[in-house]
Amino acid sequence: MRRRVLNSVAAVTALLATAGCGGAAGKARADSAPTKATPRRAPVVMFLGDSYTTGRLGQVPELTYAADTARTLGWQVILGGYRGTGFVAEGSVHKNFADLFTEQLAWRPAPDLVIVSGGHNDRNHPPATVAGAARQLLTTIRQTWPDTRMLLMGPMWGSGDPTRSVERIRDELANVASEQNVPFVDPLRERWITGDRVQGTGNAPLYILSDGVHPSTAGARYIAGRFVADLRALKLARP
Repeated sequence: MRRRVLNSVAAVTALLATAGCGGAAGKARADSAPTKATPRRAPVVMFLGDSYTTGRLGQVPELTYAADTARTLGWQVILGGYRGTGFVAEGSVHKNFADLFTEQLAWRPAPDLVIVSGGHNDRNHPPATVAGAARQLLTTIRQTWPDTRMLLMGPMWGSGDPTRSVERIRDELANVASEQNVPFVDPLRERWITGDRVQGTGNAPLYILSDGVHPSTAGARYIAGRFVADLRALKLARP
């Protein structure tokens, strides 16, 4: 009789032990189950620029270097600006970058990054005047969106050597960027486009149209690739 009772106690103890182990294992499996990661929000990036950025006459914005850059980096992009415009130059719309910023961008919710690209169309204006307008524009952007990062890109050039006036404007814009503690990208110094399309030298025949100024569709993709490399080096690919 005593042996039967002991055997029953042992059986119950074993059952409890097994149940306890099973519960712990089940809890461990539940705790270790992977949780579904929340998708990361795509950065919102605004560009403000001339025809290189928004498209030349007859070119859709989706085929510009700005759109190609956004596709490569997974950005939500908003393109502002207009062909023929600049920091001072008003083009056919009679508006400069400051005017276009106010009308097209400033009323929107704050983006993660604003990229201002220009200077090519300002080549007939005094470099100091261009610098003053650029300085005021960056100040306005910072006042509008204090937490938004900014990047300034100097003028681009097509076929042949850039004029001295464009180089002086580039130098002034680089100084403004340094003063404002804003990263500066310099397509001229980095020689994104080289040589002469007519003479068949450098990469201009591959990437520049017959107007000697604007990039082809392949040229826009190439420029985007160079720009993406700079953005990654500046750690601005995911602002």
